[in-house]
Amino acid sequence: MLGPIGALVTSSDPGSVPAEPDAGETAAHGGGHHQGPIRLAVSAIGVVFGDIGTSPLYAFRETFAGHHPLALDPLHIMGVVSLMFWSMMVVVTLKYVSVIMRADNKGEGGSLALLALVSGRTNNQRWTRGIILLGVFATALFYGDSMITPAVSVLGAVEGLAIAAPAFGNLVLPISVAIIVMLFSIQQSGTARVGLLFGPIMLVYFLVIATLGAISIAQTPDILWALSPTHAVEFFVRDPLRAFLALGSVVLAVTGAEALYADMGHFGRNPIRVSWLFFVLPALILNYMGQGAMLFRDGEAALVSPFYLLAPEVLRLPLVLLATMAAIIASQAVISGAFSVTQQAIQLGFVPRLRIEHTSAATAGQIYIPLVNWALLVMVILLVLTFRTSSNLTSAYGIAVTGAMLIDTCLLSVVLFRLWHWPSYYALPLLGLFFLVDGAYFAANLTKVPSGGWFPLLIGLIIFTFLTTWSKGRALMMARMRETAMPMSVFIQSAANSASRVPGTAVFMTSSAVGVPHALLHNLKHNKVLHERIILLTVKIVDEPYWPADSRCQLELLGHGFHRMVLNYGFMEEPDVPAALANVHRCGADFRMMDTSFFLARQTLLPSARPGMMIWREKLFAWMLRNAESAMEFFRLPTNRVIELGSQVEI
Repeated sequence: MLGPIGALVTSSDPGSVPAEPDAGETAAHGGGHHQGPIRLAVSAIGVVFGDIGTSPLYAFRETFAGHHPLALDPLHIMGVVSLMFWSMMVVVTLKYVSVIMRADNKGEGGSLALLALVSGRTNNQRWTRGIILLGVFATALFYGDSMITPAVSVLGAVEGLAIAAPAFGNLVLPISVAIIVMLFSIQQSGTARVGLLFGPIMLVYFLVIATLGAISIAQTPDILWALSPTHAVEFFVRDPLRAFLALGSVVLAVTGAEALYADMGHFGRNPIRVSWLFFVLPALILNYMGQGAMLFRDGEAALVSPFYLLAPEVLRLPLVLLATMAAIIASQAVISGAFSVTQQAIQLGFVPRLRIEHTSAATAGQIYIPLVNWALLVMVILLVLTFRTSSNLTSAYGIAVTGAMLIDTCLLSVVLFRLWHWPSYYALPLLGLFFLVDGAYFAANLTKVPSGGWFPLLIGLIIFTFLTTWSKGRALMMARMRETAMPMSVFIQSAANSASRVPGTAVFMTSSAVGVPHALLHNLKHNKVLHERIILLTVKIVDEPYWPADSRCQLELLGHGFHRMVLNYGFMEEPDVPAALANVHRCGADFRMMDTSFFLARQTLLPSARPGMMIWREKLFAWMLRNAESAMEFFRLPTNRVIELGSQVEI
């Protein structure tokens, strides 16, 4: 027997997405928008910029001492600094902060929100399928990034211990594993209190790295000329192969750029923009230029750590502690992001129902998903123990990020032409620039596949298979159930007068808003009774993050005590059926849980010769269905009022 399929359906209604790029700017659903702009900007620094903020720990070093080392001469030093500066300007400032962040879905951002925004605006079935697959693959790549980011950030920070206190160099690996275990262990108790410290800690961190960079620049001011793009161009002209290979490490400077877009719903567009333009970006530029200036004075620093050697010897141990806290914060942001993305994927029908726990009564976005948490912990520890150094891990880092960035540009193309209707002479040059930059970074990272880049691609492929198998399996199951469903009008006419009626309300959860639910047929067949009031209830997830509570319920009177009810939820919301029913007053007497019974269908999959999925995917879908969270808990139904009835389905 397999877990009940419940009554969850998704919608791609074209009318449910905003037509203008700035729709939802004032929406406060994502949480926190009612706070002051300065407080929001500080909070954003603590959560949004952790990943990109810890990149100076390893990005500059890897460009010169990584798998494709560069000569420590003015051409390469100035070229790399120039590439990093203009990468942050084009990829982060222009693409994400200035353009993509305008493509919000009622205030929410991220690959799935962008997918939900654009999928309903394409009328061509083939194009729609391609867009959905791209968005799903970007989501799958995100999970690979979620595993690598904690590993490389924590290792990169703790490795400073070998520089500040060489006697403790052998403890880098055990300390890193201990920090990672601690980080994942506290997730179940919530991070709301710890989160209050994130902003101030990251403020101090960015001020420190900016100050260290500025001091180094003052000693070698010629590095300021690297701000000119001519040095990046000269690098490619005089040493094109090494410049291309260097992109695989330079891109590490912009990892985390997609977090600006994904976390937009939590803080709002303007606080993130202000934090980036006036604080984070200057701090990062100063630090990278300071590291470049140091290489002019001491080329050997590239082989050790130009980041930590920026600090005087007496301050290196405190810098290690500060960088470790920043790495923990960066990892926390990615873990929380994995929880949020999983919740969205569940609501949009790409992931089976999973147990979701709330860790904060005040903030809806503070959630904890045990399966995701412990799976990430296992994979992160395996990565640390397998690769052992942040330098080795950077070989695996980058492909997932650049792949997701390239997909975001593809989805942006649809936004510019289908949603915003930009003229070609505006859109094409901009998209051409983005595709050129993203394509070059992705191609450069493909050269790292043999030395570790295979890992995020493998993880992405596995998760993509899971997501698409679940989505297609659900669609096939619902189609088969609709094929055998009896028209409701026929059922009511034949059953209303022949069956005995008993007091109370029966709610039959169904994933289809047409036909007779299987649970209703089985209940009548075995118990030979009908309740006085019968509700055929479907929970519908729409392509918007939030749905107005005052129009959540759609009700249709079918006659003879039968009612068809649809409850609409956004993909950022969690369905609570009893709470929704308590607010329904247009269906006879108010609902009382002690007089209400909920009927769920429990499905058993049967092998079928009909065209559907390959047999191994059918078995995978059956396994996922069997291990899905029960509909009773997912929809928050009262445990003592639920009845499950089995049925068999061929897919």
